Amino acid sequence: MPDNRSSRPPLDPDCQALIDALTAAGGVFEKPDAAQMRAAYLKTNEFYNPAAPELQRVEDLTIPGDGATQPPVPVRVYHPVGVAEPAPGLVFLHGGGWILGDLETHDALCRILAVRSDAVVISVDYRLAPEHLFPAAVEDCEWAWRHIVSNAADYGVDPARLAMGGDSAGGNLTAITCRRLRDAGAPMPKFQLLIYPATDFTATGGSMEENATGYVLTKERIQSMAAIYLGAPENAKSPDASPLLADDFSGLPAALVQVAGYDPLRDQGVAYARKLQEAGVEARLIEYPTVVHGFMRMIRPVSMAHVGIDDAAAALRKSL
Repeated sequence: MPDNRSSRPPLDPDCQALIDALTAAGGVFEKPDAAQMRAAYLKTNEFYNPAAPELQRVEDLTIPGDGATQPPVPVRVYHPVGVAEPAPGLVFLHGGGWILGDLETHDALCRILAVRSDAVVISVDYRLAPEHLFPAAVEDCEWAWRHIVSNAADYGVDPARLAMGGDSAGGNLTAITCRRLRDAGAPMPKFQLLIYPATDFTATGGSMEENATGYVLTKERIQSMAAIYLGAPENAKSPDASPLLADDFSGLPAALVQVAGYDPLRDQGVAYARKLQEAGVEARLIEYPTVVHGFMRMIRPVSMAHVGIDDAAAALRKSL
């Protein structure tokens, strides 16, 4: 793909101002270890989060493990005001490169999605690397989904109107979980929300080079986080790591794929949407050409975050 730096629209000024502020504060990813990166990632809430919207209630629960290899999985459940239960629901998988992120880093986004979509949002706190390497996160997300579907009344949701979605690494895990459920003949989400998803650990060129540096998420950081998460380089080619490399995209849930123009992962999201469409899956692609990776968490400083969230919420309301 040719470099189109000169022809694309300029970077959103809100994003540039935020990049400058994050750089002045010491950055997020320029830390020596996972613990310090996690602390910095959580600290971005101070830049990103608006006042919390009113909800009916918020519950911290734990999905039990199997007593053997599968540990318990913490979840947080957001119940919007005025929505009769059993309600539509979204099982949400947070981003953070499989190393960062938790219930707190994505709390504001989940609250706003619940309010604007009129759906119960269930945020999943899956295991992270380097403590838990691939495929621990995949296993946690599938386990959480199966439990929620089987115990939907406990969460106030209608299992026939239940979606799955997430941002970045969470979009990756959403796509993988949907395919694994299809292959197992298990109940699948009615809809998948893929927010600037990572879909191919083997990707080179295109947006990976065009947006390699200067836009929050860098090519170097993607490569270093992938090496930590995957454990072994050959795992990059597994469809359980790189969903774009799967053989069959038919029969998967309808999808909204949202990508950012100034994101190294942009082309991966576009390619995944096309694979779904070519397989006959109803998949809508929306590109936000002026913003950076992670923009939908940047709710207070970046006005385009609200556009992306509104698009996601509208798609959820329509599909559920």
